[in-house]
Amino acid sequence: MAKDVIIEIGLEELPARFIDDAEKQFLDKAAKALTELRISYESITSFSTPRRLAVQIKDVAEFQTTIEEEAKGPTESIAKDADGNWTKAAIGFTRGQGKTPEDIYFKELKGVNYIFVKKHIEGKPTMELLPVFKEIIESIQFGKNMRWGTETLKYARPIRWLVALYGSDVIPFEIARVHTSNKTFGHRFLGKEIILDNPEQYQSVLLENYVIADPDERERLILEGIHELEEKEGFTIPVDSKLLNEVRNLVEYPTVFLGSFEEEYLVLPSEVLITSMKEHQRYFPVISREGKLLPHFIGVRNGDNQSIETVIRGNEKVLRARLADAKFFFEEDKKQSIDFYLEKLNRVVFQVKLGTIREKVDRVVHITKELTKLLGLDEREQKLAIRAAEISKFDLMTNMVNEFTELQGVIGEKYATYFGEDPTVAKAISEHYLPRQANGELPETVVGAVVSIADKIDTIVGCISVGLKPTGSQDPYGLRRQATGILRILSARKWNISLEKIMGITQSLYQTLTIEQAKEEDVTRDLHEFFQLRAAFLLKELAVEQDVIQAVVHKEIGIFYYTEEKAKLLSTKRNEEDFKPIQEALVRLLNLANKIEQMEVNPSLFETDSERVLFSQYEDSVAAYSTASNNKDAQLALSILSELSKPIHAFFDNNMVMTDNIQVRNNRLALINRIASLVTDFADLSLIEWKQHF
Repeated sequence: MAKDVIIEIGLEELPARFIDDAEKQFLDKAAKALTELRISYESITSFSTPRRLAVQIKDVAEFQTTIEEEAKGPTESIAKDADGNWTKAAIGFTRGQGKTPEDIYFKELKGVNYIFVKKHIEGKPTMELLPVFKEIIESIQFGKNMRWGTETLKYARPIRWLVALYGSDVIPFEIARVHTSNKTFGHRFLGKEIILDNPEQYQSVLLENYVIADPDERERLILEGIHELEEKEGFTIPVDSKLLNEVRNLVEYPTVFLGSFEEEYLVLPSEVLITSMKEHQRYFPVISREGKLLPHFIGVRNGDNQSIETVIRGNEKVLRARLADAKFFFEEDKKQSIDFYLEKLNRVVFQVKLGTIREKVDRVVHITKELTKLLGLDEREQKLAIRAAEISKFDLMTNMVNEFTELQGVIGEKYATYFGEDPTVAKAISEHYLPRQANGELPETVVGAVVSIADKIDTIVGCISVGLKPTGSQDPYGLRRQATGILRILSARKWNISLEKIMGITQSLYQTLTIEQAKEEDVTRDLHEFFQLRAAFLLKELAVEQDVIQAVVHKEIGIFYYTEEKAKLLSTKRNEEDFKPIQEALVRLLNLANKIEQMEVNPSLFETDSERVLFSQYEDSVAAYSTASNNKDAQLALSILSELSKPIHAFFDNNMVMTDNIQVRNNRLALINRIASLVTDFADLSLIEWKQHF
């Protein structure tokens, strides 16, 4: 008779950010284990709260599925001797399968006879197999682990109880000296100890003890409470999905409430108010129908509505204290000047090997100047960009950023505006931190984009120059995110400036500094490899295959938006049958290139018309290809190269390249090298696995 199973891990409060992934791991690992153990069941459901992870499995069979299995042994020639008797190999095979030679039969596979036996594997009682959940529970991974007491197990938080029931029977195992039982616990303050008679009652008895085990149900109740307040009060509550997910994982029994703060705090920048509410207190801000921030907030209590007014007053008191501090910092900061804060940058270390923040700012200013020249910005934009770079970090020294570190740049924009800076400069201070995440928002202004690239490339080149290249999952300076940001900005802006030029500007600057750093050629190599990986990451998001990616970044990343266009085009062409003869011609050419040093082509040494035609068409193509490349027209550039395919095929059909006449041979190789240089300027097509697509 099938029975239900409930497995629950009782823990001290888990960090909200760990819960969803851990719940999914538990569910997936449980389902996989049951399948591998041949234990059939109807359905499996997972649950989670800050204090528990659980899976409930419906209608679990009492026995493993019994199976008939065919076991293959050695060939007949090995299984029998010359007299037709069973050899030791055959006898050993059957013994290992729990059979005798009488059970052997033959089957032919690919023209060869093998011996086989059939095995009947009787299913074991499910109860004997379910202690596998000990291994499943121990295998769950978390972002950060801890040990407790004298235990060797590493886990996100200490395990305090374990529920493991198959029907009404306890599944016996132990983890970190905690034994399984049928005892769980309700809400920490409102609930009590619970004895489970069977798995079916799991959710209902927890609910009676103020625990809603289903996270989706908790989220639904939170949203329901928010919408009720919206209708009642006539305002709007923008629901941040990330915050909602976090809040549902902070409570076991949610009750939504409305709190307020004094209107005098609305003089603070809205970002400060919202950050205080969302990031520090996990409150939802409230806005009017017109989008204006109101002096209210929405909180979610972990419990029922008993004495809710006291809870509201307590939360208001906490927020009021934080906002009072913010208002004090805001008013004190405005008493100073930008120069005052810039001077303080001299006393704060950016990185011990790379000097102070002020020294970093000086480097960013230099790189910004060079970038504005390369981009051909007008005099006004150049001045604005340089000024933005000069004051880009001043807000790091303010009281407000010291209290609200996540608002660096945002506060800089507010204060720069207050101190009378040009609005473009003020906005660039905020924008130069963008994107803040790999796929985050990009700078809107040219000035912001220039300073953003300058700041990021300085950090990347600086860190790699002094040996701080990211390894594995370790990237304490966020170099991968910043490199991705540079490439995304270059792509979005469609700037005709290669990544290598930007790196060159920065490396040249670093060569003038008196800091200990690696050899320039080693830094150049490491930078190229580092950015290759970031470019590959972005190109993969465009569904470009890995070999195509390698083909377009083999030599350099180049002008990135053009590199993207070439990659997307080649990814399409590899699947077109009409392109096959073109790629065959171009790849055949590349395979023979570089057999000699680069030489001039001497037309007087041509012996066949096919040589002359190929050389003539190559010369005609050079200017056209150069124009297409300068215009960043990937489609036209590849089309021009494609026109060389027929004369290339004719050349190889009518000429022996490696002829005995060394002058003729070298002249033909020189011609091949010339054309190959044109092709590899577009991409190294020899790196693409064309054959697998035809």
